[in-house]
Amino acid sequence: MSRRGPLKSAVPSNLVSPVRRCSRTACGRPAVATLTYVYADSTAVLGPLATYAEPHCYDLCAEHSERLTAPRGWDVVRLAVDSGPARPSGDDLEALANAVREAARPQERAAGPGAVAPSGRGADPMEVARRGHLRVLRSPDS
Repeated sequence: MSRRGPLKSAVPSNLVSPVRRCSRTACGRPAVATLTYVYADSTAVLGPLATYAEPHCYDLCAEHSERLTAPRGWDVVRLAVDSGPARPSGDDLEALANAVREAARPQERAAGPGAVAPSGRGADPMEVARRGHLRVLRSPDS
C-alpha cells in the first residue's frame, strides 16, 4: 500500500469498446467481415466476421469489405456474409414442439410382449426396460 491510499481496481475508459471496429485507419464503423490473406496461394479471403479477433486477420466494415481489392496477381474469394442471425423456420419450431410433447408423455413401465406402446406402435419384444432414451434389451439367445 502506498502513502496515497489503496490502488483503484479499474479505471473507466471510453477508449475501449466491446464492439469490434473496422481495422482500416481512421474508420470507426462496426466490423461485419473478416479478411485473411493466404500467402501460399496468393489469395485474399473475405468472409463472415470471425468469432474472435486473430492477430493476422483484419476486421472490415461493410463499406471497406465491398471496396476491397487485392494486389496484382492475387485472387479474392468472397464468402457469403451473414446479414443477421438465422431465424428458425416453421419446420424447426414444429419439430421442437413435437419433441417437447413426446418427452412430456408418461412412459409405460411394464410393457410385455405384444403390448401397445404410447405411440401406437407395438412394443419391441427384445426391450426389457427403458429409462429416458436408454433401453435394456433382452439377449437374442434367451
